Amino acid sequence: MHEPELPSNWILATNDDLGDFINGFAFKPADRTEHGTPVIRIQNLTDTQRPFNYTMREVDPKYVVEDGDILVSWSATLDAFRWNGPRAYVNQHIFKVVPSVELNDRFVFFALKESINELTKSEHLHGTTMKHVNRKPFLAHAVGLPPLQEQYRIVEKIETLFAHIDKGEEALSEVQKLLKRYRQSILKAAVTGELTRDWREANQHTLEPASDLLARILVGLRESWQGRGKYKEPVAPGTSNLPELPSGWTWATLPMLGELGRGKSKHRPRNDPRLYENGTYSFLQTGRVRNSSGRISEYDKLYNDFGLSQSKLWPAGTVCITIAANIAESAILSIDACFPDSVVGLVPHEEICAEYVESFIRTAKRDLDRYAPATAQKNINLEVLNNLAVPLPPTEEQEQIRDELDAAFARIGSLEKLCEEELARATNLRQSILKSAFTGQLVPQSPNDEPASKLLARIRAERDAAPAKKRTRKKATKKKARTKA
Repeated sequence: MHEPELPSNWILATNDDLGDFINGFAFKPADRTEHGTPVIRIQNLTDTQRPFNYTMREVDPKYVVEDGDILVSWSATLDAFRWNGPRAYVNQHIFKVVPSVELNDRFVFFALKESINELTKSEHLHGTTMKHVNRKPFLAHAVGLPPLQEQYRIVEKIETLFAHIDKGEEALSEVQKLLKRYRQSILKAAVTGELTRDWREANQHTLEPASDLLARILVGLRESWQGRGKYKEPVAPGTSNLPELPSGWTWATLPMLGELGRGKSKHRPRNDPRLYENGTYSFLQTGRVRNSSGRISEYDKLYNDFGLSQSKLWPAGTVCITIAANIAESAILSIDACFPDSVVGLVPHEEICAEYVESFIRTAKRDLDRYAPATAQKNINLEVLNNLAVPLPPTEEQEQIRDELDAAFARIGSLEKLCEEELARATNLRQSILKSAFTGQLVPQSPNDEPASKLLARIRAERDAAPAKKRTRKKATKKKARTKA
């Protein structure tokens, strides 16, 4: 890596010169208890709301973390953190950093932040799905070291600039929350008729009542079933406890609006290669529904004829609803596709707007989730969806609702994208500030400062004079075994 040009009174040091790096203790599953000392995992650093693991095990005091300590996660999420929590133990994949007494500890924290920024762009980053940096290149990574007094000036400047960025990020986060709530309020207004109230009043005289539409659909569903065995009449919802609907609307259930059924994937094991060799039929899992943003145009795998024979191909336009793991996530197929029985499909009648139905499912998601049992794998069954009461507007109003939602969500989406871009700019600005700080460009140098070369000499002399660290029992055993061999 190209070494930066530094001011004359700076010196090039390494991360190893900044302090001691103590790798966390490798707690075992058997060490976990319901109460005791919290154990800091990487998840607790990246999400302060994540619950702790606890242990009653006593470990070496060097693994104890107190409020304000510096921690570096070197696997998965690479970053430096200031601990802001209770007394705890540090788990593996995290370094506890004890800064040199010769250095400003806040300077050390920011220096590590900048080192990680550089390392994440270098060849020293390892892993494919789970990125990590090895200890040796991490400790050997070069860092510009200024005189001690300049460290204080750098820290003060960084913290001032970061405080301004923090305020901007907080404002953007609030806007994101407001936009999310606005989405929900728009959806609620759509399925209660409030969104199209003015349009409906202006067109009331031309609209076919939804009750007439529903009666016609039921006749068509009954007729289309002929020759397929005994027909089961869809059950209408009980309306005694349901709210009053706008004029021209009526209550229905999903089976009254089209063909409702579970997906199929009968063959076991489901990953049998014989299902997919030379496949041509799209197959998707529940995660594809969850991550689709309302439209599914991609697949997870391709079934061949054998795969299709044990499944079912659903047509484009099908409303997909998950009933396992992530309850009532919904989306509309833009492609013909198969899916497993953890997804329910509704092929809506030609006079039913799929986008309207999918929008209603999104508003009903919270209530559907309440039906899910409190188990590790939450799920609901087809009966819950069979009995779900759906407020049904006339066909033309369904289409108007779809159009108004599309327009509203396009505006919201533009604002959400703007927020994401500004947050990305804030991240880049932080990195730019750190880059300037550790190349001597953020604050002016003073000829009165003691040169950093003397500071580094003291740090290394103190380290050389410190007692040698004892080998662990494991390493000693290995050495003894090699001697015998």
